[in-house]
Amino acid sequence: MRLYPWPKPEDLAKCYPENYWYDPGADTADRWAEKWRRFVLRDHVQFARRALEESGVGDRPVLDVGCGGGLFLRELGIPESQRVGLDFSPNAAAVAWKTNGVPAVCGALPRAPFRPGTFGMITMYHVLEHLYDPVTYLEAARALLARGGRLIVQVPNAACWQFLLLGERWNGLDIPRHLMHFKERDLVNLLEHCGFEVVRTKHFSLRDNPAGLATSLAPGLDPMSRRVRQVKEGPALKLLKDGAYFLLTLAAMPLAALEAAFGAGSTVMIEARPEKG
Repeated sequence: MRLYPWPKPEDLAKCYPENYWYDPGADTADRWAEKWRRFVLRDHVQFARRALEESGVGDRPVLDVGCGGGLFLRELGIPESQRVGLDFSPNAAAVAWKTNGVPAVCGALPRAPFRPGTFGMITMYHVLEHLYDPVTYLEAARALLARGGRLIVQVPNAACWQFLLLGERWNGLDIPRHLMHFKERDLVNLLEHCGFEVVRTKHFSLRDNPAGLATSLAPGLDPMSRRVRQVKEGPALKLLKDGAYFLLTLAAMPLAALEAAFGAGSTVMIEARPEKG
């Protein structure tokens, strides 16, 4: 599925303010949010570490496309010399360098200044749904991967129970930023078309699935949404809203885990490798 009509690139750019990525602040709410983000990110880290270990090229650099502030690469536990980030935002790249020790490049993957066969792994967490032409990104990733390298992609799952139950209120639609909406079969077909074969599939994300349901039910409590919309609130109100959102996220975990157990989680994460040829 895709958004119709597509917004013009210049109009779409307005939907990504300078603080679209997460940059932890100094107040109590932000400090606790940062600890929580590190905890739930373990899910992604464990998935990626296993892919690296089984690839046989774990000594090669890892490229995180759409790296934001670079926290994932930092938590991955690889040497700084193997961390490489890519993001459209110069400010996000600055945060990645300064806060998390991740060298980051600004730009689009098909035009990124890297040599073919450079990377042992490339990750794209919630990137493909934002692109007008995801094929060009996947083809570029295939060229940049070393022999035996791994690609990890994650997108919202348009076949999830949350979408069936909530319809247009499901936060995975994220109109107009999400231009395409994938079911698992769609994503597998796309990867195969671009010369990849699927290694593993995962339908649960501790970071994304429960929080996505919480945002769908109470969008006004979502900390990132409030940050992007520049909601005016004092420290006490901010802490109260963040606490309510955290409790709602915890309450959403059983349903998020249940739908994932039936292969209908609100996200789908795939590990793939280039087909031998």
